[in-house]
Amino acid sequence: MFAHIQKADKGLAAIERGLVIALTATIACIMVAQVFMRYFFSAPIFWAEEISVQLLVFATLFGLSLLVHHGQLVTIDFLPQALRPRARHALLAVLGLVMLGLFAFVCWLGLDWVSRPEVRVELGATTQLPRWYNYSVLPAAMAVMAWHQFAAILRDARAALKGAVK
Repeated sequence: MFAHIQKADKGLAAIERGLVIALTATIACIMVAQVFMRYFFSAPIFWAEEISVQLLVFATLFGLSLLVHHGQLVTIDFLPQALRPRARHALLAVLGLVMLGLFAFVCWLGLDWVSRPEVRVELGATTQLPRWYNYSVLPAAMAVMAWHQFAAILRDARAALKGAVK
């Protein structure tokens, strides 16, 4: 079971990596086209900034999720580094549970927010597209972060217990 969870975690991270790359490339293409249209034809693309900002938020949230997967969020790690490996992994598993709870809570708040009627009818300023689909990226990204954190907790718990079995 452990191997399946870790394999799914790596697969999900690979999908996210591709998504972040595609989103970033799309932002670059839209903004280059915007500059070209504005300064060479005096006909700016009216929706370029709004869509680019939305895509940037998507890329940022899923980029954060990748940082969770790789364990590269900014941390103060002097205490875990001072501990022996078994104790370090046990502490990281406990701290991971706190982060998992935070991700799950923010995901729940995001789902509650997106499901509100006043949010469901809100439209974008220039595109007139519903904004709820933009907002729904927050709970989706938090759910993926929670999954990555769950997989990390399992890795740390396994390493802590493996050290205890010796």
